[in-house]
Amino acid sequence: MSMNIVLVEPEIPQNTGNIVRTCAATGTRLHIVKPMGFEIDDKKLKRAGLDYWHFLNIQYYDGLDDFFEKNKDGRFFYLTSKGAMAHSEVEYKDGDFLLLGKETKGLPESLLIKNPERCIRIPMISSARCLNLSNAAAVVVYEALRQTEYATLTKESDYLYGVID
Repeated sequence: MSMNIVLVEPEIPQNTGNIVRTCAATGTRLHIVKPMGFEIDDKKLKRAGLDYWHFLNIQYYDGLDDFFEKNKDGRFFYLTSKGAMAHSEVEYKDGDFLLLGKETKGLPESLLIKNPERCIRIPMISSARCLNLSNAAAVVVYEALRQTEYATLTKESDYLYGVID
């Protein structure tokens, strides 16, 4: 299964770098919708993504209109603490797009209002506002991959002992 993570106006380079690593390790495509709160050559971004950049399939867009225009036939899910459906209740399909908003504001309210049936959330205690952006991306990508029994991923380790990085 091939998934798509879409970061809408990401602000924190370390989060984006961690998502780069998750996307690279899972074969997930990364889409970044500008503007960004940092430069792509930011040291913190590169450090968080480590040496995974060469595995990455990444595309940039000049705003949400550009993104939707270039992905007209996509099936979109919007990660938000306001979603009525848990991320694990979705039956993910090959090529689905998982949109995550900027760290300080989330996704645009207008987008959520137009698509309530596609708004998903990760369950957590009621007093928690949200998970870290990179953690949320990993949780949902791995749920989608779990549903296909990790069909496109290696399930066996080459390591018998020690820490795997």
